[in-house]
Amino acid sequence: MSSATTSVGARIRTYLMTGVSYMIPFVAAGGILIALGFLLGSLAKGGAADGGGIRAYDAAAMGVPTDATSGAITGFNYADLGNWAFIIFWLGKAAFAFFIPVLAGYIAFAIADRPGLAPGFVAGALATGLDGNPLGTGTGFLGALIGGAIAGYVALLVSRWKVASWIRPLMPVVIIPLLASLAAGFAMVIVLKVPIKAAFDGLNGWLGSQSGTGLAVLGIILGLMMAFDMGGPVNKVAYGFATTGLAAALAANNPGDNRFVVMAIVMAAGMTPPLGMALATLLNKKLYDEVERENGKAAWLLGASFISEGAIPFAAGDPLRVIPSIMVGSAVTGALVGVFGNTLPAPHGGIFVFPLVGNVLTYILAIAIGTVVTAVLVNVLKGLKK
Repeated sequence: MSSATTSVGARIRTYLMTGVSYMIPFVAAGGILIALGFLLGSLAKGGAADGGGIRAYDAAAMGVPTDATSGAITGFNYADLGNWAFIIFWLGKAAFAFFIPVLAGYIAFAIADRPGLAPGFVAGALATGLDGNPLGTGTGFLGALIGGAIAGYVALLVSRWKVASWIRPLMPVVIIPLLASLAAGFAMVIVLKVPIKAAFDGLNGWLGSQSGTGLAVLGIILGLMMAFDMGGPVNKVAYGFATTGLAAALAANNPGDNRFVVMAIVMAAGMTPPLGMALATLLNKKLYDEVERENGKAAWLLGASFISEGAIPFAAGDPLRVIPSIMVGSAVTGALVGVFGNTLPAPHGGIFVFPLVGNVLTYILAIAIGTVVTAVLVNVLKGLKK
């Protein structure tokens, strides 16, 4: 294989997908625990009066006994749903807090192998200010992408230095992580913080001002991105934008934050491609071979579980007809969710977190319409081919 075929674009995709593959378990486990905490919080006695499950983070609202001075938990009632909601929510937050550092760390790992891990995690921790670090840059997902790449490339560069034989054993465990951590840390704090944070804050500010038409346009853009590569880099940029915004919205404790709408848009738009292809195989079985029809059966469950990759087998076999169709369907779903103003305080879970969705009936309607649009469009295009 020539160097051209494995050049910058292909390598960047490999680095990004390595980071994403290690990130997803933290997002999934943390997100589902957070969702479960919200669900139990909404069922707890007094939960609705206290703002429902959205206040699962609040010890007082959930009836958890705490020390008046330190805020530390002083007891636990095993028979109280509010107590369980509080504990499960914060367990989820503990897992969720690591997904950006893990993303940066494993991007750096993909570039420079193990010597890149420590500097990559440093860059990711600085992107979020993990553990209250005063050097936190607030650059979020975008900062993790850039910081992880810087950490990895600096580590790779240092690993290629020609050094004396006596110092060579120290390179991968001390010298490379040390120098790369310094370089990535300075880059994050001194060089990248101001421009990236300004862009990030501007985007969040614009998002916070949107309603109606503005959210519909944003829904179209995010819908197109979610369906374009079904779990690939473009999909993950949209998903990372939503989950980072969700983390900030949860920290702000504002149930009316539009970033909850963005999370709802992204999940709905990610569910639509496999659901649309599953429906397409039912509407006109003659257009699909036996293997595709079997994939269609599996795609129902994958789509319902918010696993966009369920549409990949169809896209791989007929990309010129399938990919445009699923992009249009997801864009329609995203726009409708924006117009309906549905909200979602959980980053994953598909139909299993529907009890947490604001205005769930219109949310289901938006997904159903996008699913039908996808199925009809792809079958029309395939029919023309026949």
